[in-house]
Amino acid sequence: VQLQASGGGSVQSGDSLRLSCTVSGRTGSSYTVGWFRQAPGKERDFVAGITFSPWGGGSTHYADSVKDRFTISRDNANNMVYLQMNSLKSEDTARYYCAVHPAGNIVYTHGYRYWGQGTLVTVSS
Repeated sequence: VQLQASGGGSVQSGDSLRLSCTVSGRTGSSYTVGWFRQAPGKERDFVAGITFSPWGGGSTHYADSVKDRFTISRDNANNMVYLQMNSLKSEDTARYYCAVHPAGNIVYTHGYRYWGQGTLVTVSS
């Protein structure tokens, strides 16, 4: 499984950005795609996730810090997952990674097996 994250950049506080994640390879029919972020000197944290399954999937889950500001969505036909980030704050500055968990029954916040290279988001106040 390969993942490619894109869409990062430098923005001002209050601005919006949309990150994209392209998923390719043999994911299986049931899996979860998650977004994580890692700020300098800090651990990598879960941000949001969305499930894929033969029965539809589409369940989402967010970290409390981004709830009501960020929205995760998917484009099944093109194997894309997006993270719409609104009302960005300086504390959202981090490198953002997308990752795949091999199960899709719920949105997992740990145990992701495949990772992309990340895209940098910088928010200036």
